[in-house]
Amino acid sequence: MGDLEIRPATADDVPAIVGMLADDPLGAQRESPDDLTPYLAALERLSADPNQRLVVAVREGRVVGTLQLTIIPGLSRRGATRSIIEGVRVHADERGSGLGTQLIEWAIDESRHQGCQLVQLTSDNTRTDAHRFYERLGFTASHTGFKLSL
Repeated sequence: MGDLEIRPATADDVPAIVGMLADDPLGAQRESPDDLTPYLAALERLSADPNQRLVVAVREGRVVGTLQLTIIPGLSRRGATRSIIEGVRVHADERGSGLGTQLIEWAIDESRHQGCQLVQLTSDNTRTDAHRFYERLGFTASHTGFKLSL
């Protein structure tokens, strides 16, 4: 990966992560970069859970990407373990550089290392560029997702 480091996120990374989460039309509506308290609490929960990997991509000392990988043991598919990739973001300055591909490849490799038989992700219906990106990486749009806000 050359000068790119992918490592676990720390509290010092939270402002950059939240900035990337908020840097698009959807994220701007649901993120609150002015109050990092809930994000720091979430990082503590994530860090304490052995099935969670919140990582950042760092280039030249700067956080330029992030994603969350969740490992889920299960009974279906003959007791298969699966992973879910969430919150994939690449800093605006890095889009088109191949960083997104490197992040997803890291997540796939880590999923294999954790014994997963399946990697899943969701992408908002409006993110058509992201859909094409994931399909280029071998993902198929095989399911319809549903959400219920609580």
